[in-house]
Amino acid sequence: MRLTNIGHLRLPFGRLFGYDVTVADPGRELPISFDQRRHVGAGDRPGSWMALSFRLPAPVLREELAAAWLAVIARHGTLSTVFVPTVDGPRLHEVEISAGTWVEHDIGTGQAVNDALREVFDAHCRPYSRPSHRLCVLETTAGPTIVVAADHAHVDMWSMLVIVRDLLAALDHRLTGVVPAFVDHARAMIDRPTAPAEIRDRWAQILADSGDVMPRFPLPLGAPEMQSERVEVRDVFDVDDSAAFSAQARNDGVSTLSLAVSAMTAVTRDVAGQPLRAVFPVHSRYDATWHECVGWFITNSVLASANPDPGACAGAVREAVSLGSWPLEDILQPWGGDMPEAPGMFAISWLDLRRLPVRVDSSSIDAQYVGAVIRTNGVMLWFILDENGLHLRCRYPDTAEARTNVGHWLDELVARLQASARSSAGDVLNVGGRRFRVQRAARADVPAIVALLSDDELGRTREGAEVERYEAAFDVIARDRSHYLAVVRDGDDAIVGTMQLTVIPGLSRGGTTRLQIEGLRVADGSRSQGLGTAMLDWAQAHSRAHGAQLVQVTTDEVRERARAFYAKAGFASEHVGLKRTL
Repeated sequence: MRLTNIGHLRLPFGRLFGYDVTVADPGRELPISFDQRRHVGAGDRPGSWMALSFRLPAPVLREELAAAWLAVIARHGTLSTVFVPTVDGPRLHEVEISAGTWVEHDIGTGQAVNDALREVFDAHCRPYSRPSHRLCVLETTAGPTIVVAADHAHVDMWSMLVIVRDLLAALDHRLTGVVPAFVDHARAMIDRPTAPAEIRDRWAQILADSGDVMPRFPLPLGAPEMQSERVEVRDVFDVDDSAAFSAQARNDGVSTLSLAVSAMTAVTRDVAGQPLRAVFPVHSRYDATWHECVGWFITNSVLASANPDPGACAGAVREAVSLGSWPLEDILQPWGGDMPEAPGMFAISWLDLRRLPVRVDSSSIDAQYVGAVIRTNGVMLWFILDENGLHLRCRYPDTAEARTNVGHWLDELVARLQASARSSAGDVLNVGGRRFRVQRAARADVPAIVALLSDDELGRTREGAEVERYEAAFDVIARDRSHYLAVVRDGDDAIVGTMQLTVIPGLSRGGTTRLQIEGLRVADGSRSQGLGTAMLDWAQAHSRAHGAQLVQVTTDEVRERARAFYAKAGFASEHVGLKRTL
């Protein structure tokens, strides 16, 4: 799922409606978390919200959408709370929310839809708004696009996923029950024991290394005052590179996050001559009680990494998680009980959607995380890892120095991450003392692939078409990323193997996705050495990385050696395959 901001969000033109719920007067006072107090205590302001947009597969009546939204609000207690300003700081109160009315938000002549939507959220999703969340629908001829936004005090990115999942369930009349409220989590955090001396000392050391403030970006950003933001959104990995990067992480015995930290550590050392130091948000959903809940289940930690060795970076990540597992207000008492922020603060956020217990088919509904447009004097980097790959968004001040320095740092980081994926151990086959590499085929590889397909008793008679026909077929395959036409290169870069892998979603077998293996060939000089088996193992790893639960292969009845090969690899001949030439 891509992470963009409201200025970059691409929306179709249509009529924009927002739902005005009815909010009663504030009721009983509730406990407030450390991070909520910091956020809301900064004052009422626009741009403090986060949102998620998605398309509905079919039109829906606004009355049905409103009823579904009210069901989501009733399920999650934090959506029925509001902040009230006092001379002693913000106070949190419970409120009763009931049905309201739809209003149409004007889109001015020449105004972009996303600009109109930004105005709506900036007005309605502020820290002291009642409520500080809003449901909007953009009605178009292509169907409705839903955008849900809330002030950050009530949600985090995980929560936005829960809200969308529950809203879709409510529209299908499948949403039932109430889950624990975030206020219960806030109470639990208040009651946690204070941090031991070693945790306090390590916090103090990292802050001292950063000039007694939270870590800052290691290169100049220009004038320290607040500036208009510049946002860069980059797709770092597609699904193939993501799988290769994960395989390299497994080979190194670390997580994908730790391997990414390794890349950031190396880049920071190379371009700035400094260790990597950053604010590092960590979630506080310590047990399954909070997995289905909506709220700000995020606290801040600090990440310090001087050694790019993956193992050392894994240790730095573990330390950051540990440093963020204790009540911060107590830890930060030497700095007034609050985070000692300074211009240039650098923060890195990592969210692996594949590992969350809450899942949404983001591709089918074109879901996107959406951030507000703000002014900033720091650098914030978000990574989102999902079934489609790795995406990042970076926000920094729009100054000449920041454009040069942050842009260069990002360029180097993306290049290093991609190089790591493309030299991954996951794409290397070690067979009989020889080293081979699996790669997605390029158009220039077509003649070598055709030569492999032709080099057997059947291929000699049926693979005689003009090269242009093969190239045209390759172009069709290359356009559809569900196909992976692989080539295997030896140490001399010669192509000695090929196979075509196709991911096939289906409804049968309970919605099982399967991988089809076609045209597995090994060059004559590399046969009977285990390369074919290694290729088959790689294909099955590719299958798992793409969500397939079943692998199938076809081969001609006369290929007795091939049939024995697949049987030895565990493939059972349970079905009869039928073909007809057209």
